[in-house]
Amino acid sequence: MEAFPHHYQVTASAGYEGEVSLTADGVEPIASAAPVQFDGPGDRWSPEDLLVAAVADCFILTFRAIAKHSKLEWTTLECNATGTLDKDGRKTCFTAFTINARLEVPEGTDMEKAHKLLEKSEESCLVTNSLNSEVTLNAEVIGT
Repeated sequence: MEAFPHHYQVTASAGYEGEVSLTADGVEPIASAAPVQFDGPGDRWSPEDLLVAAVADCFILTFRAIAKHSKLEWTTLECNATGTLDKDGRKTCFTAFTINARLEVPEGTDMEKAHKLLEKSEESCLVTNSLNSEVTLNAEVIGT
C-alpha cells in the first residue's frame, strides 16, 4: 500500500441539460443523472446511487483485507446497502445507512470469528468513516 495521504481525482462535466459525464484516469467514464426522486430519467447512476454503492463496495473491500489478514477463508460476500435521504433541519442529507451483508464460508469455519470480522469491517470502512468529514470547495466561474 502507498503511504498516506492518497489523492483521488474525478472530473464531472455537463451541459445545461442532460447527463453528467464522470471521468477519472484509467477507468471507463460513467454517465450520471438526477434520480427519479429529483425528476431525473431513472436510467443512469445518480450521485445518490454512487454514494450508497461506495458504502457497499468499501465494506466488501475492507472485509476482504481484514479476512485475508486474519486468515479467514470465505466463499462469497453479498452486501446490500440502503441510504436514507431526508431533511436534517434545513439541509437535505443522508441521515442513515443500512448494510445487509451475507457472508458464505466453508464448512467448519469459526462462525463467531467470521461475524466479528464483519463487524470490524463495518467499523473500519473508510467511506462510512468519512461521511461527516469536512468538505472544501474550490470554485471558479468563467463567463463564455
